[in-house]
Amino acid sequence: MTTAHLNRIATAVPEHDVHDAFAAFAENMLADPRLRAVFRRMVSRAEIAHRYSFFDPLKGSGQFSAHDAHDFYRPGNFPGTARRMELFEQSAPVLMRQAVDRLALNQQERAGITHVLVTCCTGLYAPGLDFEIVDHLGLSPGVERTMVGFMGCFAAINALKLARHIVRSDPKAGVLMVNLELCTLHFQETQELEQVLSFLVFADGAAASLITADEQGFALDSFNAVMVPGTRELITWKIRGLGFDMLLSGQVPGELGRALHECGLMSERDGIDLWAVHPGGRSILDAVERGLELPPDALAASREVLSCFGNMSSATVMFVLQRMMQQARPGQRGCAMSFGPGLTAETMRFRAV
Repeated sequence: MTTAHLNRIATAVPEHDVHDAFAAFAENMLADPRLRAVFRRMVSRAEIAHRYSFFDPLKGSGQFSAHDAHDFYRPGNFPGTARRMELFEQSAPVLMRQAVDRLALNQQERAGITHVLVTCCTGLYAPGLDFEIVDHLGLSPGVERTMVGFMGCFAAINALKLARHIVRSDPKAGVLMVNLELCTLHFQETQELEQVLSFLVFADGAAASLITADEQGFALDSFNAVMVPGTRELITWKIRGLGFDMLLSGQVPGELGRALHECGLMSERDGIDLWAVHPGGRSILDAVERGLELPPDALAASREVLSCFGNMSSATVMFVLQRMMQQARPGQRGCAMSFGPGLTAETMRFRAV
C-alpha cells in the first residue's frame, strides 16, 4: 500500500508579542490580592517567554492599546461572540496567507493539490478559510475541501490521519493542510483563578503542510486514539454569548500521567527517537516526560515551542514537527502526541526518510 509522507511544514504567527502585556492585564483583573500573588508565581513558572496575537499591545504599559485590544477587552464590557467572530473573519485570512506563502508551493505542486484540509476551533464562518485558500493559491475550483472543526489541540493529528487515508486511496493525491487558531479572541473576564491560568498559555498561530506520496520528509506510519475514562469534563470548549468558553482543569496533567500507564500509551515508547509532544503547558510536558520515563532532553523541541510561542491549539504540534523535520536523520522513528477534549490523546508514528 502507498505510504503517505508529510513533505514539509511552514508556520506563521502574528507580529505582536503579547505575553508580558497579557500577564499584567490578567493580574490586574483579579480583585483578590492573594489570587494575584498566586497568578504572578504561576507566570514565573510557566516557562513561556513569548506569545503572539493579532492584537497590538502598548508595550511597557501593562495594558492593551487604546486603538485595539484595550478597546476590545474593556473591564466590565467584554465583547460578545458576534464581535469576536467579526475579528476572526478579518484576521484569520491574513495569518493563513502568511503560512501558506511560506510553504512556497511551486506551480507543479499547486496544480497537484487535490484536497484542502483546515483545522480550527477558535472561529468559523462560511464560505470560510477553505475557500480563502483555494482563491489565494489559484487552485482548481474542483479541489475537495474538508473542515476539521472544534476538535481542539489534537485536531492536526486527526487531519494528518485523514490526509494519510486520502493519499493511500489515491497515490496521485496532493493534500494541503492548514491549522489555524486565534486563541486570544476568547479571553474571558473572570475572577476564577483556574480559568485565568488557562488563558495564560494560549496564543495565535498557523501552520501549512503538504502531504503526498512523494518520499520526502516524514513517512506517516500509523495512528492511535485513546480516550481516558472518567475525564470527559476536564477539558471543555463551548460556544456561548460572550465568546467560546474554555474549561481546562488543573487535574489534566495528573490524569494524563496516569493514562500513560493505564491506557496503553506506554507502548508508544518503543523504538522512538523523536518525540513531538503537543506543548499544552509546562505541567503537561512534565507529566508526559515522567509518565513515559523519557530522558530530560526528549521533549526539547516541545519545550522550545512552548517558550517561544505558547499553546496555539491545533497548530502547535506542527511547530514541533517542523523543528524535528529540520534536524531529523533518515531512519529515525518518531511519535507525535496531542491532547484535547475527551480527555483524548491522539498519537502518530512517523519516520524520517
